[in-house]
Amino acid sequence: MSDETPDEAGLTKAPSRSHGRLSARPVLRPRDLFDDARAVRGAWLARVITLFPQAFPGVLEQSLTGKAMDLGLWRLETYDLRQFGIGKHRNVDDTPAGGGAGMVLRADVVDAAFNAASAGASPDRARWPVVYLSPRGKPFDQAMARRFAACEGLTLLCGRFEGVDQRVLDHHAVEEVSLGDFVLTGGEIAAQAVLDATVRLLPGVIGNAESLEEESHSNGLLEHPQYTRPPEWEGREIPPVLLSGDHAKIARWRRAQSEALTAERRPDLWARRTQV
Repeated sequence: MSDETPDEAGLTKAPSRSHGRLSARPVLRPRDLFDDARAVRGAWLARVITLFPQAFPGVLEQSLTGKAMDLGLWRLETYDLRQFGIGKHRNVDDTPAGGGAGMVLRADVVDAAFNAASAGASPDRARWPVVYLSPRGKPFDQAMARRFAACEGLTLLCGRFEGVDQRVLDHHAVEEVSLGDFVLTGGEIAAQAVLDATVRLLPGVIGNAESLEEESHSNGLLEHPQYTRPPEWEGREIPPVLLSGDHAKIARWRRAQSEALTAERRPDLWARRTQV
């Protein structure tokens, strides 16, 4: 049962756009958004289960993540959840047990999608996490992105409606992850954010690895302010220390700025550092 028609899910109405060289169409098998790119053995693999496969790769096809995809450093497959639906209308949801508003994604439907997305993936969750994007999940952070990047791949379930039957989450040892204390209409935007943060940490994606070490959250601090040409703009000058050529002084200034910004804007992060 669903308030979405088959046309809205893309089953009887073909998507009108394509993602560069790659067409977007719902199929029962995973839609590999990397078919015609140069594959690299052991490339990191993302599998996304969603009611809207046409939403991918989205912004992930652009910039560094898109170039890394073209180079074969990572792959992206989408699984159309509607294809695993029940009955003539491919229903994926039903009313919540015990009553209440909205609809809940069915355990049997999500289970079938998980089973399809597990083909060839390690059952060891330390090597291949399975994640449900949920506002009640553990907050996503840089440490989690590093953990995901160190794995062989990652499976993401994009939720819709009021949520997912808890039984299927427990059965598949699914990790719930949240972008923050707010609610989105679905998990697709959150999935792209998680993948963007993770893929950029894969070896070879960012040319200058040193830049990763100076970013916000890389060492528990927010990043220091950045400046570039012109040296004076609208009456505002670049801090003289940055033009001094004294790298030791510059490093101390940047560290002090990072600490001050963190203490001011993220007292929770600052408190964590001072407790260590």
